[in-house]
Amino acid sequence: MDLFLSIEAFVKAAEAESFANAARQLGIGKSLVTARVKQLEEHYGVALFHRSTRAVRLSEIGESYYKDCAELLKRAYDLSARSQVETLALSGTLHVHVLPGFALGHFSRTLIDFRATYPRIEFEITVSDRIVDPVQEGFDVALQIYPPASNSLVERRLFPVRGVLCAAPQYLKDEPVIETPLDLIRHDFARYAYYPWGDKWPLMKGNECFEIELTPVLKTNSVHLLLEFARAGAGVVYLPTMVAAADLLERRLVRVLPDYAAPPLWLSAVYPTSHRSTSKVKVFVDFLRARFQSEPQWDKALGIATDVEGYDETSGHEGAPHDNGDAVGGRGSEGTH
Repeated sequence: MDLFLSIEAFVKAAEAESFANAARQLGIGKSLVTARVKQLEEHYGVALFHRSTRAVRLSEIGESYYKDCAELLKRAYDLSARSQVETLALSGTLHVHVLPGFALGHFSRTLIDFRATYPRIEFEITVSDRIVDPVQEGFDVALQIYPPASNSLVERRLFPVRGVLCAAPQYLKDEPVIETPLDLIRHDFARYAYYPWGDKWPLMKGNECFEIELTPVLKTNSVHLLLEFARAGAGVVYLPTMVAAADLLERRLVRVLPDYAAPPLWLSAVYPTSHRSTSKVKVFVDFLRARFQSEPQWDKALGIATDVEGYDETSGHEGAPHDNGDAVGGRGSEGTH
């Protein structure tokens, strides 16, 4: 016996005062309603109805059972309706803007794993390094390094974006030795066009900062072009580790001045405050934060992962953009692609 179906048949028959009418409401045969009610009576060992050829009426004990069963049935229906609403909320399309440096090589696996859990959510992904305002341009979420464009946005930090100086082994073999930051001046240098520090590089070694002005022979908004430039042995390049890690690990590139690096930036999920309670945005952002709750795997593989400030819940906030050297200046921040 299916207890729920039997209770449902009992409640409908009691309200309709007819097995036939209850059957029509449930879309099943009258004999099935009769059988289910009988099973319920046998299960409880009581007669729930007074039956006649014209109608069925609740017995005295049936009246008391009806109140509890009707309430139980209502709660079950409410839970089912709520489940349907929540399922519907976790469906539809998410419009996401992603920096190419993260989109190419890392984001596809994240999308695949997310959709394995939430298969009813679809994506429309725009990949570019433009500064976007999700409110103005209709994005649900922007994965970016730039500070939020307005006070109507929420920012949730995901992981630090570190960079390294690197070059092809053959280039370093043929060109002057690089032992200090000043030696970089004698080399062809290439960089992303919109780093916050421009041409004045704050190279950190521990707690010491060495500032040097480097005039690039190549300045571009594409870190993948920079990667090809470095692979070709054309000069020294500053690249995000999430773009350069595979080449460094496979020795197609080697680090230059490995003790020095510019301050890390942060990749964040930025979305309108009006989307905070949107179920599909919330589960997507929570999924990203859970996936990147520790140091990025590419930095761990390179042995440069360290504890940095910013992994706490308060790093994601509503209101004004960050006012620190990690994320402001120039065009807005480093765009990685």
